Amino acid sequence: MEDKFDTLMNCVVKDKPERGLTITKKPIPSELKDDEVLIKVNYTSVCGTDYHIYSYDDWAKKRLKLPFTAGHEFSGEVIKMGKGVTRVQLGDIVSAETHIICGTCEFCLRGEGHICENTKIIGVDTDGCFAEYVRIPAMNCFINSKDANPIHLSVQEPLGNAVHTMCHFDIENKDVVVVGCGPIGLMGVNVSKAYKAKKIIAVEVNDYRCKKAKELGADVVINPLKEDVIARVLEETSGRGADVIGEFSGNKQAIEKAFKYLKAGGGLSMLGIPSQDIDVDVANDIVFKGARIYGVVGRRIYDTWYQVKDLIDKDLLDFDKIITHVMPMSEVHKAMEIMGTGNSGKIVLIPGE
Repeated sequence: MEDKFDTLMNCVVKDKPERGLTITKKPIPSELKDDEVLIKVNYTSVCGTDYHIYSYDDWAKKRLKLPFTAGHEFSGEVIKMGKGVTRVQLGDIVSAETHIICGTCEFCLRGEGHICENTKIIGVDTDGCFAEYVRIPAMNCFINSKDANPIHLSVQEPLGNAVHTMCHFDIENKDVVVVGCGPIGLMGVNVSKAYKAKKIIAVEVNDYRCKKAKELGADVVINPLKEDVIARVLEETSGRGADVIGEFSGNKQAIEKAFKYLKAGGGLSMLGIPSQDIDVDVANDIVFKGARIYGVVGRRIYDTWYQVKDLIDKDLLDFDKIITHVMPMSEVHKAMEIMGTGNSGKIVLIPGE
């Protein structure tokens, strides 16, 4: 590889303050800091954040500093290392914890790097992996089993979000509700199945996702446009409500209803980000219920990653149903438009094509 470091690579950049992405070429990163590695990207998957970047919505307008290479979910091979790197070796198959943390703030020092106050995000604050090669800190590499399917390994980062959300509270032999079955919510359904939840109830309005949730292990699927969600959840849980709720939708009405069907003493893990204020009866739906509310930020570093690795190594997940599209990176615009319809699970791109 050494003789190729001065050549160009294909990549996808966000360089214009408008809808869309640009397919272009950039130099393969050749200069590494002592703590960095260069990775040949085998597969990269599309995230909801990437769609926000593509559509250039209000969040993107406020958050992004152009230009940069997009993408943050991938699997690939370490092909070059900075002289101070000891965490990985050449040839390791890795994925990336996408939160670059400082390691020195109060939260990092107490083992809660997922809420590091100085976090930077790969593919948002730094150049990402919608490219044939990506340069990242070695500390952000997670070493995978070499015999695992590299396509599956490329979706570990969002899978970690699903695991973090659904497994903060014990779900084995419990009644759980997954609210919002986008790609990560669908993973939440499958994770609940893998961790032996007693009954899995999915709440979703999109017919494609309702069907997919059923395929991935939901015992009951409720469409709130057609049914009374609160009444149906109570009916399915002997009138007491859900032991654990994983909130992936960020929808105001869905969140407000979730508080109503949360069981006394139950746990509500919240990953979805609402764009409106939420009205909650704090006295009756939190205090007197003894409810436990948990905000989910990324993945616990690296506890969640080892949970994900265990699920993959033991073949406990239905990746053939989670990943619905695999296409060349050159078709990134098509991938984004498919994601925008809501009629997909995870979409994986192949950088070299």
